[in-house]
Amino acid sequence: MGDDRAIAGTEWIVDAEGCAAEALRDPALLAGLCGAVVRDLGLKVLGEPRWHRFPEPGGVTGIYLLTESHLACHTYPELGVATFNLYSCRARPRWPWRSRLRAALGARAVRVRALRRGAAEAALAAPAPATAGLRGGAGRGAAP
Repeated sequence: MGDDRAIAGTEWIVDAEGCAAEALRDPALLAGLCGAVVRDLGLKVLGEPRWHRFPEPGGVTGIYLLTESHLACHTYPELGVATFNLYSCRARPRWPWRSRLRAALGARAVRVRALRRGAAEAALAAPAPATAGLRGGAGRGAAP
């Protein structure tokens, strides 16, 4: 019953762990990475992305308001963690989060979860092999 039902959208929740601390403090690198997500998936940005770099030892937060919804990035250099959240109300192909975050951030482990929003059956996928070594969150008790 779940596959042919209308859904409000898909939300990708991505946790990368074991990342290089300096990469997680680099707004230009992270903006380039998020820009690649936007370009590769054909997303449309409303206005300008917003980025904030926190004082040392803090990381970076970025947000893109999209016609399709939003893309957010939060980094925690002190933990070696980067989190991303992409929500789209339109169908999009999967983006190669694992390979791109390993290459750009030096991530040891990347977990990608895709959720159907507005559908009774929420989980689309949570591949087990890529989750080894993850604690399951963005650290400090924060929700992803």
